[in-house]
Amino acid sequence: MKIEILGSESLGVRGLSCVVKIHNRSIVIDPGVALGYQRHGLLPHPFQVAVGENVRQEIVKALRDCTDIVISHFHGDHIPLANANPYQLSAQEISHYFRKPRLWCKGSKDLSPAMAKRWRDLCQVLGRTLTCSENQNNDLLGFSRSMPHGESRSPMGTVMMTRVRDVREVFVHASDIQLLDATPIEQILAWKPDIVLASGPPLYLRHLSMKRRKKARENALILAREVPILILDHHMLRNEEGYRFLDGLSASAGHKIYCAADYMEHRRLPLEAWRQRLYREMPVPEGWHKAYALGKANTIPYRKWRGIDIQKMEGMNKRT
Repeated sequence: MKIEILGSESLGVRGLSCVVKIHNRSIVIDPGVALGYQRHGLLPHPFQVAVGENVRQEIVKALRDCTDIVISHFHGDHIPLANANPYQLSAQEISHYFRKPRLWCKGSKDLSPAMAKRWRDLCQVLGRTLTCSENQNNDLLGFSRSMPHGESRSPMGTVMMTRVRDVREVFVHASDIQLLDATPIEQILAWKPDIVLASGPPLYLRHLSMKRRKKARENALILAREVPILILDHHMLRNEEGYRFLDGLSASAGHKIYCAADYMEHRRLPLEAWRQRLYREMPVPEGWHKAYALGKANTIPYRKWRGIDIQKMEGMNKRT
């Protein structure tokens, strides 16, 4: 089994996309990307946008050769969108890659009106019905029932977790569970995984109480005691506190708990956390974002910063 994490917060974007290659199958999970449209009153910095362009290219490459596509839920950082903004993956541009692969998708029954419309729009653009795969299991792939997006009864809805298994390893993709509810933790442990990729808690949200932060830490340590390789990323790493939280978990667990960049042997790129610094150190002319959206500006002048050369990063987020 070979696991490549394509996009996540520690890799410079919002998302939790990956591709799992096993036998003659190539399984792309959550082929979406976003940049956080507004943080600190600022649109994504062009350096961020350039990293996002690279991640979109990696996702498209993975879709070209895939046999299976998994969609855990219908938020814009996890799927191609029929009405994508300039920093997301457009469903219209990649719809032809969805014609042949097997599709395994979160069900549509418990979606909010907005997410239900997104599901319908995506079905129309892709030319396929995204049928429910929850609770389905076979030797290679297994899927959970609906799990909370964060806490139970969260207004953010529910997600579907994925299990991939071969004769030697079990991998679990636990999208957006945020470690805030016991139910997903119980399911993950029941699968007896060797590797887990999961979303940690949204520490960047001021309203996340100390009680909930403590619960997330406890659940992370429960997983760390049972799972040889635990990778936590996504919501947790939208500010620098998340990296301190991650390193503290490693110290308490007595072994390394990874972020996606660590696992991929890549430099950590918390670009959303660094957005204000990017604007200070690399000013952006007024009107750049509007021009970029119209195809009249590009990221070429913004592809190097503090020793990071995006040109050299292209195609390098592959784990050796």
